[in-house]
Amino acid sequence: MRRKRYRRFLVVLLLLTITVGSGLLIEERKEEAEVSVESISDDLLIPGGMPVGIYMETDGVMVLGTEKVKALNGKKYEPADRLVKAGDYIVAVDNEKVQNKKELMEKVEELTEEEVVLKLRREGEILNVKMEPVECEKGEYKLGIWVRDNTQGLGTLTFLTKNSEYGALGHGIHDVDTGKLLNLSKGRLYKTSIQNIKKGKDGTPGGMEGIIVYNNYNVVGTIEKNTEAGIYGKMEKLDEVFENQTPLKAASKEEIQKGDAVIRCSVDGSVKEYKIRVTKIDMGEKEVNKGIEIEVTDEELLKKTGGIVQGMSGSPIIQNNKIIGAVTHVFVQDSAKGYGIFIENMLKNCE
Repeated sequence: MRRKRYRRFLVVLLLLTITVGSGLLIEERKEEAEVSVESISDDLLIPGGMPVGIYMETDGVMVLGTEKVKALNGKKYEPADRLVKAGDYIVAVDNEKVQNKKELMEKVEELTEEEVVLKLRREGEILNVKMEPVECEKGEYKLGIWVRDNTQGLGTLTFLTKNSEYGALGHGIHDVDTGKLLNLSKGRLYKTSIQNIKKGKDGTPGGMEGIIVYNNYNVVGTIEKNTEAGIYGKMEKLDEVFENQTPLKAASKEEIQKGDAVIRCSVDGSVKEYKIRVTKIDMGEKEVNKGIEIEVTDEELLKKTGGIVQGMSGSPIIQNNKIIGAVTHVFVQDSAKGYGIFIENMLKNCE
């Protein structure tokens, strides 16, 4: 029985697929006391730096593209061409709701008519699109549409509030094929451990590789929002993730200064603080997650990772004993440098 149960666990060696992230530097703090969420006041946050596995399901079935399919007569047709677009979400087939790829495939297998109506969500609008499926074999039809209904990856927690709400990544989770922000149906955070670091080199971002066991025992939280400023939700197993952390205040944009800071991240199995420099502060940032420019100066981190690598997205940036933001992106041509998001931009999603 134990062996059978073990086989049901989906074990994935995760090569990062989430947008490249960066880290932050924090000043040395000698005293660390174990803190419960109940003891945290409204103006304090528990800093993160811990890696987590991420699994998200889309709200509807996302269209990646269309293709030609071969019909019974030997000719090829593209039934969905110019009717559906990459980034559309299929939410119903002939007025019957579909939530995932499996349900969509079942509806297509049941088709018997020469026409089918797909209900699509496109940039917030609902459209009904009538199309003619192609009969590829006797009684079997295809729509010629590539789709996706979930994504997974690895990132870093940024903070925890007194209400057990967390913020992570500092940037949104986008589809790797279309580049569009994924519409979230539901998601979960999982415990993970970093197994390997692919060192970043100029022109080639590095990455963190972790092992995630996708079962209920390893779930540590839920994902309730996927925004351009990060992912947000509720942490369920606080003691397994946030241990012996000293709460810190969040800094306003105006408090941030050019100069020394630290980032918290885990690249060797434990959360540590690594030195960086804040090199630029953009008060009028055009992108919500690129208000701070940073450069890794810590020799230990540079030796291990080459600077900022995929998976470090969400690493809190700390300056003058306050959380000022989180790492979000790496400069592709210089892996020691990257962007960060203002912490106040992230906290808006917890209000």
